[in-house]
Order: sequence, then structure tokens, then C-alpha cells
Amino acid sequence: MSETNTYAGIPDSLGKEDKARAVLIPVPYDGTSTWGKGADLGPEAFLDASENMELYDIETDSEVYLEGVFLDEAVSEDASPESMTAAVKARVAARIEQGKFVTLFGGEHSISIGSIQAHAAAFENVTVLQIDAHADLRPDYMGSECNHACALHWASKNTNLIQVGIRSMDISEKEHMNFEQTYFAHDIAADKEDVWMRRLLTQLTKKVYVTIDLDGFDSALVPSTGTPEPGGMDWYSVLKLLRLVSQKSEIVGFDIVELKPNKIDKSSDFLAAKLYYKLLTYSLLK
Repeated sequence: MSETNTYAGIPDSLGKEDKARAVLIPVPYDGTSTWGKGADLGPEAFLDASENMELYDIETDSEVYLEGVFLDEAVSEDASPESMTAAVKARVAARIEQGKFVTLFGGEHSISIGSIQAHAAAFENVTVLQIDAHADLRPDYMGSECNHACALHWASKNTNLIQVGIRSMDISEKEHMNFEQTYFAHDIAADKEDVWMRRLLTQLTKKVYVTIDLDGFDSALVPSTGTPEPGGMDWYSVLKLLRLVSQKSEIVGFDIVELKPNKIDKSSDFLAAKLYYKLLTYSLLK
């Protein structure tokens, strides 16, 4: 992991566990990915990019880091997908119990399962908002229910799941998909008036957990991810959606996953860093 002592190099006083409003949990896990390996290096690249990011947000005229962000110890359990999921769930649940706003950076998408479960247990009637290229709705894959291809299956059965940007899936996943709350990338691209976004806002509950797979973005914007599908969301559309969601409901936690850093091109790392900061801003400064 990065040698940094605080998130984004913020002053030690704002990174103390007892003072910080938010907690950032790195989860450098890449145990079930099946093609582009390297998401375990994502948290370190994200933290490095964050240290080189200016912390004044022009859009909101704010500096959300002043709310305090505690950089937690990484969840390093990797004996099995199930043990990793249990470790993430326990850590997140403990931080929620402390009254913290909990965020995670992965790692592959399977790291979201435990966090979603912990948030669903802590907050009644949670909406899970997924931005992703892939449906991730398989009940199990390669012998595990905690595989990255199953990242949202539990959520589909136990929360109010809304899926955005989907453009790749197995036919078997259709039976687990709520098509009324699934916004496919090709339909989003064809909707020049953002009618889909207004419809989505009516489907939210009062509490929202956000999970963002970076392959939900157009692969021209984020090439450094495990499975860079062509097409996808653009930067300002994602920000608009997240801003509107934060205004309509309370975002209670979030995770960002699937950064597979490239030593030559750091643009994906920096987008991930800015995305985290923007979502933290929308979530905490309403």
C-alpha cells in the first residue's frame, strides 16, 4: 500500500480516527477476476493520485476534506472470496456502529458484497445504485457466491437495486434483473433529454448506497480497468446523476472498484481520485 499516513495528504488533525466524519477502507483484493488481473494494485494507485489532487471543489465551492477522512488499515484477508467478504462486512459494520460515513476503494467488485450487506443491515430499505458495464447478477460463479460476477446478486434479492450503464451480461442473468430499474448504456446514449435520469430519481428510497465499477465509464475515459467494455458513461453524466441522487436521498456509503493501474497512463488513476472526492462532496455537503 501507499506509504501515505493520511488520505490525500490532508493534515494529520483531519485524518484522526476519532475526529474524522468519513472512513476510507482500502480493499486490495483481486482473487476472482478472470481476465485482466491487477485490481489489487488499485488502492495504492488511487491513494497516490489523491495526494496529487487539488482539494478545492470548484462546482460546490467547498473543501470536503475539512470534514475529516480517516484512512483505515486495508482489509487484507484473501484466503477465499467468502472470508474476504466476511472481513469486509465486519469492518464496515464496526465503522457504521461508530457513526462513521464509510467508503471503500477496491480491488475487484466482489469487495462490495460485504459492504452492501453491512449497510443493508444498518439502514432500513436501502437502495443500491450500481454504475457498471456488467450486470454482475450471477448467483454463483466458479464455485463461489462471492465472485466478482456475483457482486450485485445479493443486492438484487435483498435491496432496492438500480443498475446504470449496463452493456454486458450473460443471458442467465436476465431472470435476476429488474428491467424497470435497469438503465442500459445504449438507451442512455440515445436519450438526449436525460428522461431516464428523472425516472431513476423516482425509484430511490430515502437511503442510498452507491457502488461504482470504473468500467461503467466509457473505456476511452477509463482504459485502466479489468474488462474495459466499449461505450459507457461520460464524466459529467455520472456527476450529474450522483449530484441529483444526493439531493433527492441520503447517500449512506459508497465504494469504487476495478481500477487496474497502468504504469504509463495515470489518467484512470486520477479520474478515480477525483470521482471519490466528488462523491464524498455530494454525500457529506448537501
